[in-house]
Amino acid sequence: MKHLKNILGICLVSLSIISCGTKEIVIKAQEVDDIVTYLASDELEGRDTGSEGIEKAASYIENYFKDLGVKPYFDTYRDSFTVKGKNAFNVVGYLEGTDPDLKNEFVIIGAHYDHIGFAEPVGDDKIANGANDNAAGVGTVLTMAKYFAKTKSNKRSILFTLFSAEEKGLLGSKYLAETLKKENLNLYLMLNFEMVGVPLIDKDYVAYASGYERSNLAEKMNEYAGKKIVGFFPKAKEYQLFYRSDNYPFFKEFNVPSQTFCTFDFTNFDHYHKVGDSSDKMNFDHMAAFVNTFIPAVKKAVNADSKEIKLKPSK
Repeated sequence: MKHLKNILGICLVSLSIISCGTKEIVIKAQEVDDIVTYLASDELEGRDTGSEGIEKAASYIENYFKDLGVKPYFDTYRDSFTVKGKNAFNVVGYLEGTDPDLKNEFVIIGAHYDHIGFAEPVGDDKIANGANDNAAGVGTVLTMAKYFAKTKSNKRSILFTLFSAEEKGLLGSKYLAETLKKENLNLYLMLNFEMVGVPLIDKDYVAYASGYERSNLAEKMNEYAGKKIVGFFPKAKEYQLFYRSDNYPFFKEFNVPSQTFCTFDFTNFDHYHKVGDSSDKMNFDHMAAFVNTFIPAVKKAVNADSKEIKLKPSK
């Protein structure tokens, strides 16, 4: 009876996970905090492409993948290219699908890990730490990688892609998209995460999707989640955000649903490309809830028997 009570207690703690006695796991706020706080620390000096700081960030991501057992997709984790004579590299982890047929189809889960390095000083502070932009997105991708690596619950293969040189004009994602297209990768979806470190205010959804009207992605994600987690944000269309993040090169090369999820609405965070974009401004309880809310929907997308998420005819 004592053991039964212990088991019941564990199940109650884990109600947000789906079920007791399975491999399902929950992402905790501290796990996201650890990732974002390191990547946005002064030690990394704003992770500018080609800098010593972004080298440290790449090594951190590589080690995170190694610890999880997520393999490199290429010969190494680094997908190398150059930007104005400087070495740059995307970091790409690979988790093979468990279904003998569906594993030949791929889902990309991505975020950029570079930032701008330095910004207009405030007092003695000149480091643009890039916590929300976009260490928060990296934290989301890495904790999703943890979930799928631990549960081994992905029928399709997943590439966990962390891009460099986004701030230089989406150069890292452009390079990787072109490389994968030349390899004839069978890409189903590209799901990108950008600036998700603080919650939306007075919205009836958790995040908005850029290019909302281009596919049924939002509709299917809400169906998979059993609640409205993705909404339409008019300013995303007005400012053409679909073309301004790392989803776009994959749409351009593969012509498949490739969209960005974001919680920055231009009113809920005042430190875009400023030295104030630091980890102490992040809401890690929100971030953990965000990841745990999105994982079941992403999992159903990855495991759907057919390609249910589709582009809509262009108008």
